[in-house]
Amino acid sequence: QVRLVELGGGLVQAGDSVRLSCQASGPDFPSYTMGWFRQPPGGKEREFVAAVTWGGMIPTYSSSVKGRFAISRDDAKNAIWLQMNSLKAEDTARYFCAADYQGVGSSVDLEYEYWGLGTQVTVSS
Repeated sequence: QVRLVELGGGLVQAGDSVRLSCQASGPDFPSYTMGWFRQPPGGKEREFVAAVTWGGMIPTYSSSVKGRFAISRDDAKNAIWLQMNSLKAEDTARYFCAADYQGVGSSVDLEYEYWGLGTQVTVSS
């Protein structure tokens, strides 16, 4: 069982930067591919943001955030981060951390076994 807790959300201005963190507890964290997903307001579907694989630590990004966001992990700390730069109003969403045991870095949320409760990021324009 893996427990995930996200921190770092808040209300920011367009163009600002925010760093989200996700602290994991449970066994064998280095064997999990970790991802960030987000769910915009208004009943929209959850969407992939970024992932970093276990082992090779290869990052992948959605086209909407590539070049602005950066995902990183530290297996010694059982943690991942999402550095979000040049934020736009359309980045407003609840951001979720997710874990996929020995995953390939999928953008499909159903591939991830464990989820945090999320942290809200609101970008005002």
